[in-house]
Amino acid sequence: MTVADILIEALPYIRCFAGTTVVVKYGGHAMVDEQLKEDFARDITLMKFIGVHPVVVHGGGPQINKVLERMGISPRFIRGMRFTDQETMDVVEMVLGGKVNKSIVAQINQQGGKSVGLTGKDGNLLLAEKLQITHQPDENKPPEILDPGLVGTVTRVNADLISTLTAQGFIPVIAPVGVGSMGETFNINADLVAGKVAGALASGRLIYLTDVDGILDAKGNLISSIDAEMVPKMIADRTITGGMIPKIEYALDALRNGVEKVQIINGTRRHALLLELFTDQGIGTQVTG
Repeated sequence: MTVADILIEALPYIRCFAGTTVVVKYGGHAMVDEQLKEDFARDITLMKFIGVHPVVVHGGGPQINKVLERMGISPRFIRGMRFTDQETMDVVEMVLGGKVNKSIVAQINQQGGKSVGLTGKDGNLLLAEKLQITHQPDENKPPEILDPGLVGTVTRVNADLISTLTAQGFIPVIAPVGVGSMGETFNINADLVAGKVAGALASGRLIYLTDVDGILDAKGNLISSIDAEMVPKMIADRTITGGMIPKIEYALDALRNGVEKVQIINGTRRHALLLELFTDQGIGTQVTG
């Protein structure tokens, strides 16, 4: 296929997505590999220049772990959630809202984009409350309430702030740190934040960058598309397992809140975003309502 053929194939998708908001959850290996980081920044910048409005929500678990280890603090997890006491919260806020966030902003700006970094505390972007985790190890006993510390869930997104920035040509890059009603700071799962931001914006697409190709069948083959009605059965038969379960749950919540489609793609592939959005085949799993 020639370069001209590639551009012609992309044209209808460029036309389709022009003016559309696309929320991208950026995480996994794509955030630590230098080539993939550069590719991501280029993809996001290109999307903006051709009329798409990208909004980036990022994680940073490995980077947080490195700082905690240097401080002699052992990371703890409760049912997949990072236990976050005040000391850990200080590190989370410093790493996510500082080093990681500003690094992504700088990379996008270096590619010619106009990016601005935010945490949920800026302009009350992400209002949050403490997350309550229930656990029932024995069906004959009442459920236990587990305390993950300063871990939060999103109660409201200031969509007007994001819309104002995108309308002015900026690419918002959001760190998943929220603020409570009393001014307290909460550590929030980045997948959850991406879903809530996408829902608040009623975005055309929500894209999760992961380290796997998408949802795979029992033989390891990629399932290119699923709808919400298929999810309970796929969880029951373990087609969807582990960390993919909460990701799918956040995706379904986003669809219920007005997002058109959710795509789960392998961010370790170079230019994964462009391949998913602007080619006939795509590369991941599409989730529809």
